[in-house]
Amino acid sequence: MPDHLFFFLALGFLFTHELDAIRCKEWLMFPLTSWLEDERGYAIFTLLHIPLFVWICWSLAIIPLNQGLIRSWDIFCIVHVGLHLLFVRHPQNRFTEPLSWGIIVGAGVCGIFDLVL
Repeated sequence: MPDHLFFFLALGFLFTHELDAIRCKEWLMFPLTSWLEDERGYAIFTLLHIPLFVWICWSLAIIPLNQGLIRSWDIFCIVHVGLHLLFVRHPQNRFTEPLSWGIIVGAGVCGIFDLVL
């Protein structure tokens, strides 16, 4: 099995979740962006993901398989599931479909497997 297969699966789930987060207008759940009109919220939320994804990919490229970075992302994927559970009753929560939850939970489960294995 390749090194950190579950980490890369978790990262794939997380990136896919961010695509789904745009569809679900996740910015409406964040205090700093919840007041924005849809077009502006969409633009800001979407564009902020560019430096985030660049940072993730660059971090992995300059320090390949950095154990601390990988462990941190594994933990984030697990905590991320908990955050979505905390906000499950938020009035603007649109992550209600099984596919959305499968993606969110998939990232967390893969994070757990990467930490344990």
